[in-house]
Amino acid sequence: GETVRGSTFATAPGGKGANQALAAARAGAKVRMVGAVGKDSFAAEALALLKDGKVDLSGINESFASTGTALILVGADGENVIAVVPGANDSVLPGDIAKAQLKKGDVVLLQHEIPLQTIAATLEAARAAGAVTVLNTAPFRAEASNLLGKADYAVANETEFDLYGEALSLGGRDRPARMRDYAGKTGRTIVVTLGGDGVLAATPDTFLI
Repeated sequence: GETVRGSTFATAPGGKGANQALAAARAGAKVRMVGAVGKDSFAAEALALLKDGKVDLSGINESFASTGTALILVGADGENVIAVVPGANDSVLPGDIAKAQLKKGDVVLLQHEIPLQTIAATLEAARAAGAVTVLNTAPFRAEASNLLGKADYAVANETEFDLYGEALSLGGRDRPARMRDYAGKTGRTIVVTLGGDGVLAATPDTFLI
């Protein structure tokens, strides 16, 4: 209920899916992105770095909804509050999966900023095609808990994993134990990022620090 004075303002292209695509392209992968932008002034900016990064954008739709936007307020103490408006991202539907042209040996990167029905359908299509799937679980969505075990690799930050651990009734006194329980029950790999403290990973056979 309070109006406060800010110090700086900036806009930048991004989004979890776009960041995944750009990072993979910069790492040397051949990348095709499937998604959607709006018919607004943010669309060109949203795609600019992807174009420069040589990402194949033939799978991007143009929607009458607004281009997906995140509004980030950062306090003087460095803590932030983020409001995400999905916009065109919500128009990415299961029928769009065909644009990915999935085949054996492909790696499919997913995150929770598109409809969960689309994520579920993509995981199934990728497995049928012999592709490897990597699901970043952000932003946290409790109703997505059952999708984690369908991905070959699930990647969550520590807070997200603890929340999903509760939703999935994972056993164990601490996070590593719950990770082992997840890997044992699903037969999949879980990667938990710890910010400045690094990363943990559990496979059905191994625990890595």
